[in-house]
Amino acid sequence: MTPTPRASRLVALLAVPSLLFSLAACGSDDGGDDASETPSGPVATVSGKPGEEPELTIDTDASAGDEISGEVLTPGDGAEIGEGDYLRLDAVAKTVSDGRELVNTWADPNEGAAGATAPELPDGVRRQMIAQAGVDSVFLAAVTEPMIGATVGSRVQVQGPAADLLGQSAQTLQLPEDEGVVWVFDIVGGISADPAASAEGEQAPVDEGLPEVTAGEDGAPAVTVPEGQDPPAELRQQVLIEGDGPEVEPGQALVVQYTGVTWADGRQFDSSWDRDAPSAFQIGTGAVVRGWDEGLVGKHVGDRVLLVIPPDLGYGDQGNQTIPGGSTLVFVVDIVGAA
Repeated sequence: MTPTPRASRLVALLAVPSLLFSLAACGSDDGGDDASETPSGPVATVSGKPGEEPELTIDTDASAGDEISGEVLTPGDGAEIGEGDYLRLDAVAKTVSDGRELVNTWADPNEGAAGATAPELPDGVRRQMIAQAGVDSVFLAAVTEPMIGATVGSRVQVQGPAADLLGQSAQTLQLPEDEGVVWVFDIVGGISADPAASAEGEQAPVDEGLPEVTAGEDGAPAVTVPEGQDPPAELRQQVLIEGDGPEVEPGQALVVQYTGVTWADGRQFDSSWDRDAPSAFQIGTGAVVRGWDEGLVGKHVGDRVLLVIPPDLGYGDQGNQTIPGGSTLVFVVDIVGAA
């Protein structure tokens, strides 16, 4: 698990129910029919330029059909997207029958919200969506497959049955079985990453009082917490390997390898190396715990960063899953890409 806040990292981003964004774990319950209804073209007219909030006008009596289809509305001038690439996306989604807005990354996440509000963002930064092209991630793979072969900067329209595009969340949202959904995506950034990627170079000795970091199996770092020593009360961070890539900026999609242990007992609770795949998220927007936002913005692609995160910048007194409340967390993070 990438260290997200306790609430869904996309709930704070978008004013929609959290279950909508558990798509990768939710397959479609649509058994399908032998007959296939495919619309003759897009069911919505989209106005506006890529990079600006699109306006969707759903055609009268339109039907999204019973198969997913996609179309590049405006091609971009960036790199071509390949299967498995990590994408940073702006998105608007509406139901076909009544134009109900399900998703809008341009919307103020605090507008109409009750209770807790989303953290304030740096100027010019907006909460966006991070997904993998043609791979189950925040979206089911079928949603992003039409983006493969498109280019960064493109605006892409995807439409189809709610069950196929939203998985079981379509039922949670109480969408009718025959409801269609239309998405408009702007591909803001894209990057590929080697599943075995890691920071390369000579590693500096750790600062006094910080956990030791040594080479482990398969390139994954091993972390040893100082025995009998109290954890620091403030965020501690150190670049152990200096990369030569660009500086990490708030709002970017960050692709990382990482290992996390608890200070109290040195127990590893997660490692991307164990999954043979990096993790990706938007940095500097509250999509991950504050210790990552504060500790990784301003670093560089190619860096290996040691982070010691006090509870108030991690999971607080409540903890998270197998992590007890009040835990100080230790992470070794290799920044392998940003877009």
